Amino acid sequence: MSKEALTTSLLIVSDTAFRDPSTDKVGQVLTDVFNQDSSNQWKISEIQIVPDDVVEIQRRVTGWCDGATTPNLIVTTGGTGFTQKDNTPEAIHPLLHKHATGLMQVAGEDSRIAHIGGVKALEEQAAIGPVKATRGHNESHHSHRHSCGHAAPNPRTAVHERPISNDPTAGPASRHRESQWPMESVDDAMKLILDYTPDPKVVKVPVDVNLVGCVLAEDVQADEPVPAFRASIMDGYAVVVSKASPSSKGVYPIASVSHANPGDVPPLPNGQVARITTGARLPSNATSVVKVEETKIRKTTKDGQEEEEVEILTDATPGENVRDIGSDVKAGETILKKGDVVTAVGGELGLLASVGKQDVSIYKRPVVGVLSTGDEIVPHNRPGSLRLGEVRDTNRPTIMAAVQGWGFQVVDLGIATDKVDVIVTTGGVSMGDLDLLQPTIERSLGGTIHFGRVTMKPGKPTTFATVPFKNNAGNRESRLVFSLPGNPASAIVTSHLFVLPSLQQSSGLSVVGLPKIVVTLDHDFRLDPARPEYHRVIVSANKDGLLHASSTGGQRSSRVGSLKNANALLCLPAKEGTITMGERLQALLMGDLLGL
Repeated sequence: MSKEALTTSLLIVSDTAFRDPSTDKVGQVLTDVFNQDSSNQWKISEIQIVPDDVVEIQRRVTGWCDGATTPNLIVTTGGTGFTQKDNTPEAIHPLLHKHATGLMQVAGEDSRIAHIGGVKALEEQAAIGPVKATRGHNESHHSHRHSCGHAAPNPRTAVHERPISNDPTAGPASRHRESQWPMESVDDAMKLILDYTPDPKVVKVPVDVNLVGCVLAEDVQADEPVPAFRASIMDGYAVVVSKASPSSKGVYPIASVSHANPGDVPPLPNGQVARITTGARLPSNATSVVKVEETKIRKTTKDGQEEEEVEILTDATPGENVRDIGSDVKAGETILKKGDVVTAVGGELGLLASVGKQDVSIYKRPVVGVLSTGDEIVPHNRPGSLRLGEVRDTNRPTIMAAVQGWGFQVVDLGIATDKVDVIVTTGGVSMGDLDLLQPTIERSLGGTIHFGRVTMKPGKPTTFATVPFKNNAGNRESRLVFSLPGNPASAIVTSHLFVLPSLQQSSGLSVVGLPKIVVTLDHDFRLDPARPEYHRVIVSANKDGLLHASSTGGQRSSRVGSLKNANALLCLPAKEGTITMGERLQALLMGDLLGL
């Protein structure tokens, strides 16, 4: 006689799913787990969705417990993270009469190890079988390694030592009077960014112009030889040279004409030649091509339009002026290596096309979303005059243009809601009571801020964070968030210094960042004693064979004009005094070099 199945009530805690139940994926997944993995001993009798609210969670759970048909088991899912909105533990805790503190799950391990000697009895009482581990330690969502396999950075501080952002609900009077974020050097900030940048993902894409800028994820072999047939290198005449008749000199009738187009070419009759054009297929028995400059016409057709007989003035050698099958590329030969970049010059794309490659594996380039913040910001193209206090959105179109120029797809988050891999925001990272980016990342999104200040000028309040994300397969990933300062010069400088290298690494490039060059200063540059400065300059090649740098003018971080014509960032050290005209210094090249 079969036992009656035990009942389970499932409570899904989610603001999103409560507003739109169609977005919930968990209910069906857990239903399948109970139906398939419990040997029909358990069934889900009811599923409810509530918002992440303490009262609503408690009302639903107590309703089940005090109802006419109490379930054998209540399972909640959601609301157990670390953001301000995650309230499930707080809601459930006071409802429990007995806390089972001995039940635990060690991340990445089978918790049954903690009950050696009593596992069998526990499983029999609970009517379940042994659980087979499906993950190794390194694959756990809570393991100390990224899912892609490279070692995660070690945290520098204990949890209780880490700074926390302002609580936006506490009011301006309780905000920090100075930034709680330790000042990071540019090098340390860059190391943190690259440490947390995900490993590139491999995708297969068709061979077309969209490959330009992509990095190959594996070696590429030729599917077919180039050329695929014996072809002429010259315009001239195909001849047969053999040991029996080594000389090709003489007068010959023209048997056929071979142009560079598809089709069969008949073999040459004995003692005749074929007129042939560059790239055309040779007759099967032809051994050489004599170029047209080494021949004379001896006879034409009656209408004078075609050659009938030609005199060969030189002796040809076997193989002369002939491209043999596979002489350029052999079938199966490796034509491009893993890590090669498909450039806009066209050589790589042309090579792929020549051997008939239909698709190749590349490292997926991340999609970048750009967002401006600030109540004072209005669209740059809004008609009419500005009201007092309004500022046109300069950063969003500027950074979008930069990202597009780097070769990455960019999404305007003010307009579209497409899925993005990297989020770039500007503004909201300073010390004002309305600078809410850092609190939003930590308290609402459950993100981790890896640094919130950088020792540099401009760009001191630059913030870098990762935000947890669950993909369509249900696996945990991280999204990178670059919160750049709101001043235009600061935003564009920090995007080149920090965002670009991360995107390049995520795309599979091994060398990342702006190219470094040495420039000669065309005038004096005043130094900042406290912070290294990335001074916007115009670099040009001079008649002396050196690269020269001149300032774009005033460098105030809000001055958009300092970006005009700038193609490099001059790296000024932090110290007292001035670097004088004629000295040589390192610069980071952002754009094309100017000519003489």
